Amino acid sequence: MAADGIYIGVDVGSVTTKVAVIGAEGDILASACLDTMGQPARQLMTGLAEVRDQLAAREPDASRTPGSGSVPVACPEAVAVLGVGTTGSGRTLAAALVGGDVVKNEITAHAVAALRLIPDARTILEIGGQDSKVILLRDGVVVDFAMNTVCAAGTGSFLDRQASRLGLDIREFSRLAARSTHPVRIAGRCTVFAETDMVHKQQVGHPVEDIVAGLCRALVRNYLNNLAKGKDLEPPYVFQGGVAANAGIVAAFEEALGGPVFVPEHHALMGACGAALLAKEAREAAEAEGRTFTTRFRGFGLSDLDYRTRAFDCRGCTNECEIVEVFLDGLLVARWGGRCERWERSTAAGR
Repeated sequence: MAADGIYIGVDVGSVTTKVAVIGAEGDILASACLDTMGQPARQLMTGLAEVRDQLAAREPDASRTPGSGSVPVACPEAVAVLGVGTTGSGRTLAAALVGGDVVKNEITAHAVAALRLIPDARTILEIGGQDSKVILLRDGVVVDFAMNTVCAAGTGSFLDRQASRLGLDIREFSRLAARSTHPVRIAGRCTVFAETDMVHKQQVGHPVEDIVAGLCRALVRNYLNNLAKGKDLEPPYVFQGGVAANAGIVAAFEEALGGPVFVPEHHALMGACGAALLAKEAREAAEAEGRTFTTRFRGFGLSDLDYRTRAFDCRGCTNECEIVEVFLDGLLVARWGGRCERWERSTAAGR
C-alpha cells in the first residue's frame, strides 16, 4: 500500500464550500473555506487553487523517512493524489467536476471525521449556515440522526441576522456572549418572534451582552427542543460546523446538556475531512482485497478549465425528469437527475 500521498475531501454546502487535504495519517496539510455565493462550481475551483498553492508552499520534512506518514511537498504535482471524496448538498456536482472517487452524504462524512478524533463519541451536534444536524453514535456506528433544512432559528443564519441587527460583527457577538452575567430569555422558536423579543429587551434597557447570550441560549433551546426532541443525547458530545466557533453557543450547549462539549480544532472542515477519510478508507479496502484503486481526480489544473452546466427535461416517459449536464472545456463529463439510467454518464463514483 502506498504510504506517501494525499487525499482530498470536498464539502459543498449552500453557504460555504470547503476543501481539505489530508496526509496518509489523516493529518490536515492544506484547506480552504469559501462562501459559496450561489456559485458552487466556481468556488470549488477557487478552493482547489488555494490548497494547491498551500501545498506548493510547504517545506519538505527531511527528518521524516518515507512511509512514516510525512508528505514532503515541493509542488502539488510531486505528490500523488490517492483518492478524492465529496459530500454536502453539492456533492454530485463536485464529484463530476473534480473526479470524485467516493460520494457520501453529510451524516456519514461528519460521523467519520468525529470518530477519528473522539473514538467513543456518542452525539454529534452540527450547526451550519443554513441547516443543522444531530447525529447519534453507538459503538462507532450511526444509529439515528435528524436534519433541519427549513427553520432558520436553529442555524447560523439566525445568529448572523441578529448580530447584524445589533450592529455587531459575528466574532464580536461571540465575545460579548462570553461576558454576560445575566442572560435574558428570548423567544427563539421563530426568527420573527426572536427579533421582536430582542427589540423589546433593548427597549427596556438590558445590556447588549445579556441580549446576545440570550440569543445563543435561544438557538440552543430551539435546536434541542425541535431537532433533537425525543432523542437520547449522551456524552461525549462533539460540536461541529462553522457555528462551533461561537463561544456563546458552546457555553449554552454545555449548560443545557450538563457537561463538556468538545469542539474540534478544524470544526468547520469536518465534513470535508470526513470525505477525505472516506476516500482513504475506500482505497485501503480495495488494496486489502487485492483490487487496483485508481483515483478519478482530474488534477489541480481543473481551476484553469472552463466549465458549464445546463439542464433539460427528458421526454422519454411521463416522469419528465430534469437532466443536469456538466461540461469541462466543452467535453461532457457527467449527467444525472434521471430515475432510470438512460442519460447517466458520470465519472463520479458512489452514486
